[in-house]
Amino acid sequence: MDDNDSLIAAYILDEHGGGRAISWTEICDWSEDDGILWVHLDYTSADAEKWLTDESGLDEVVIAALMSEDPRPRSVVMQEGLLVMLRGVNMNPGADPEDMVSLRMWINSKRIISTRRRRILSISDLSAAIEQGRGPTSPGEFLISIAESLVERMADVISDIDDRTDLLEDQVLTVQSHQLRPQISELRREAISLRRYLAPQREAMSRLYNERVPWLDDMDRMRLREVADRTMRYIEDLDAARERAIVIQEELMSRISEQMDKRMYVLSIVAAIFLPLGFLTGLLGINVGGIPGAENKWAFYLFCMILVGVVYGQYLIFRRMKWL
Repeated sequence: MDDNDSLIAAYILDEHGGGRAISWTEICDWSEDDGILWVHLDYTSADAEKWLTDESGLDEVVIAALMSEDPRPRSVVMQEGLLVMLRGVNMNPGADPEDMVSLRMWINSKRIISTRRRRILSISDLSAAIEQGRGPTSPGEFLISIAESLVERMADVISDIDDRTDLLEDQVLTVQSHQLRPQISELRREAISLRRYLAPQREAMSRLYNERVPWLDDMDRMRLREVADRTMRYIEDLDAARERAIVIQEELMSRISEQMDKRMYVLSIVAAIFLPLGFLTGLLGINVGGIPGAENKWAFYLFCMILVGVVYGQYLIFRRMKWL
């Protein structure tokens, strides 16, 4: 399996869990009697585009969907097959999980064609399972295996969001606000980004188990419904995390407002105390004749005692008005 080649993986499945890796030549020579063909391509490659356009035999609408840049999750019956677009969390090194990778698939009873732009670890897992004889035995099981793998990889990411939300709830009353605000914003951004694609993916999965294609049996539909239910639970977890983040943000803003009110209260008391003092000192500081006590050497000390008395009087008034 070479992630740098246009042909990332290609197998003829033996319908017993195993498969044989093949090359471009064998893909071109394949017939339905050989077994189930799975071809996984990097659609950005010129070779992949040429094969899809000239040799795959697919309808132009299907080809366009398999090469679409940023498809939303969906499923639709087309050309006696099933066109499926799914999303998964980006677990590639250095990538953000919420920057979701997309997988495009066209499946019928004898052929599976999938495309991607960025590496999808679920495809690597499936290839390894086929090599070990533990892979899918039918197109329906192939679809279920991919869907389950994509959903399972979301569990750790969503669990991490829940853990971070719990931590923020514990820290909101102790940690400085400037440290929490970017964390809350980042948490909400991740939850919103993940939900943006999980919601339509849940609808796509729900539609899959209602589609009446002959190669999907009742057991396949039951498993697809379970995948859709798990996706719905993850959406509910994301909604809960987002709502909790909003509550945390409101609590943080309430705490900041309370701190601001306390500071403004202290400043108001200080201003109320010094307002009359400033008035008296300013009044006696004007340079005009007739200032009382100008010739008395005890006048300054007497004036200071008057100021102390004014402050004490204000204190009693503030206590009576229950401002202190």
